[in-house]
Amino acid sequence: MLNSTALSDSRKKTLPNHSRMSPHSIKFSGKVRLNVPPLLLSLIFRTSYCLFCLSQGLYEEALKQFEKIEDSYFQAMYQLGVMYYDGLGTKKDPERGVEYMNKILDCDSPEASHLKFAAAYNLGRAYYEGCGVKHSVEKAERLWLFAADNGNPEASVKAQSTLGMLYSMPLLKDLKKAFFWHSEAAENGNLESQGALAIMYLYGQGAPQNSEAALEHLRKAAELGNIYAQGHLVEYYYTRKFYSKAAAEARRATKNDDINKLAEMSDCHPTYVAKGAAMAAFYLARCFQLGRGIKKDKAAAEKYYSKVS
Repeated sequence: MLNSTALSDSRKKTLPNHSRMSPHSIKFSGKVRLNVPPLLLSLIFRTSYCLFCLSQGLYEEALKQFEKIEDSYFQAMYQLGVMYYDGLGTKKDPERGVEYMNKILDCDSPEASHLKFAAAYNLGRAYYEGCGVKHSVEKAERLWLFAADNGNPEASVKAQSTLGMLYSMPLLKDLKKAFFWHSEAAENGNLESQGALAIMYLYGQGAPQNSEAALEHLRKAAELGNIYAQGHLVEYYYTRKFYSKAAAEARRATKNDDINKLAEMSDCHPTYVAKGAAMAAFYLARCFQLGRGIKKDKAAAEKYYSKVS
């Protein structure tokens, strides 16, 4: 699930307006005094400690502390949903995780408004995967459409990219919608959608074929670490006989064999990372075998052919 530590820039919004409360003067240094009521001060300190525990992987302690403030701090409620759903610091309990996400989504408090879009994205995942709730693509689609509405930047961009993937699949296939949502997500900095958009331009899927736009998006996505885009860029160069460029790009794409780590680093799906890596390995093997753009090397060719699955 989308973790609330990624939403930490907005956590201040969930704190009550303490300017209306009876203030207490708290000295933090020789020069700075802050007027903070004791209850709010306690909440701030506890929240900071919780986030510190999360950053250090001390999930059990973070869970315990979040549970103490869940009724007064919506970010804590959200984080508890993530932790129970993913089994962080506790036994995995997706049903309970979904329950917390629904509480956020159904809450009328303005202090929870910035979390609703992230909760909707996570609930969409739960319905799509049938984890903690009954599988429903229709409900997943509805929740992702809500989440894509730019309320929380990261959650909205995630939802936009996910909708692009969803509308590319057989069940709800609509390539024009897929192109639209990938365009939105790519414009907002999503690396996976940047690569997907390049492929759609390359093959004229959901939009007129445009090799120039395809190359632009492939280069941009590849430069930022999208392995799927790197693999397709290698193919683009190789099939157009730019062998030196193909070999150089293929070497870059095959430096790291750890698919899961690459997926985590680029925030791209492991399946597509694996496909991109396999494409790059295949064309690099061809370059070594035939001496195209690189010196012939039979042993190296065999090595890279073995990486193609």
